[in-house]
Parts: sequence; C-alpha cells; structure tokens
Amino acid sequence: MRGQRPPRKTATVGNRNSSGMLNISMALTGDYAPSAWEWVRKHVEQILRTGTTDGVTIKGRPTVLITYRGAKTRKVRKIPVIRVEHEGRYAAVASKGGDPTNPQWYSSLVAEPVVELQDGTVSRMYKAREVFGDEKAVWWRRAVDVFPDYADYQRKTDRQIPVFVLEPIGADTPDNDGTA
Repeated sequence: MRGQRPPRKTATVGNRNSSGMLNISMALTGDYAPSAWEWVRKHVEQILRTGTTDGVTIKGRPTVLITYRGAKTRKVRKIPVIRVEHEGRYAAVASKGGDPTNPQWYSSLVAEPVVELQDGTVSRMYKAREVFGDEKAVWWRRAVDVFPDYADYQRKTDRQIPVFVLEPIGADTPDNDGTA
C-alpha cells in the first residue's frame, strides 16, 4: 500500500446553487479533512466508530458533534463541542479556551451556516447564526451553567467569545428571541 493514496473519505455540508441559495437536499457531501488537533481527531473517531456522542466528553461535559464545511478548503470538517441545548436548539461557543483568536471553525460557520449536528445517535441539519446583545446574554448564561470554565475563558481574553445558536432546518422551531 505504500505510495498509494488512502481511500477517499466523504461526509455530508450545505452547498449553494448557481443563484447563491442554500440547497439543503445536497447538504453535507464532499471530502472529509480530519482535524490537525489530536484530541479532536480522537473524539471524532470515537463518535464515528460507536455511532454516538454518548460517553464522549470535554472536561467531563457531554458533547455534540458538528459537521461543517471549511471556509478556506471547502472540505468537510467535524468538531465536538460541549452540549448546550435548550428546546431543540443548541449553542456552539467559540471559546478556544480563552485564546486571543477565534477557533478555525468560527469563520467556517459564518461563511457556511448550514451544518449537521449529532446529539447521541440523532443527527439532523441546523442553521447556525451568531447571536448578539440580549439573546447572546441568555445563551451565554446557559453555556456557563453547563460549563463554568467559559466565564474564566472570557476573563482570560480581550476578545468577546462568539456564541452561535443552531436551529433545526425544515421543522417547526421555537421563537427566535432567545428568551424561551
């Protein structure tokens, strides 16, 4: 096998049609590029091997798996994040442990907000949107309630840690005011 290219890995992320509109029916297909971070690769491999996010934790907290398209490479990427769920919607906190820069996936979700989220054995399509103001404050409080270290991360950095809300696509969803 030496010198041979490994088999092509594929996964599924939103594509845009010629008019720029998201095409959900074509969501989440393309070459998969594993993370450069070893801990991320190991978590993703465990989820893919077992078919569930159950038992996969970050600092003792349950996770969900977000599959998205890389903004620069256009390749499919996967990232486990701490599970922050409220009434069928999820938060993705771009903390990067309080580092001065956003995680790589931040710009990808801004550029291509249609993602797949897996919670346990259930996967479905979501649209991510960054939240601000009062809505961000509500979701930030929910995130800190789940993982208090987020508050420490915010104190550690000069940047405002971004928060995304992921809302299901193609289903009735709660009001989007963030206060439900």
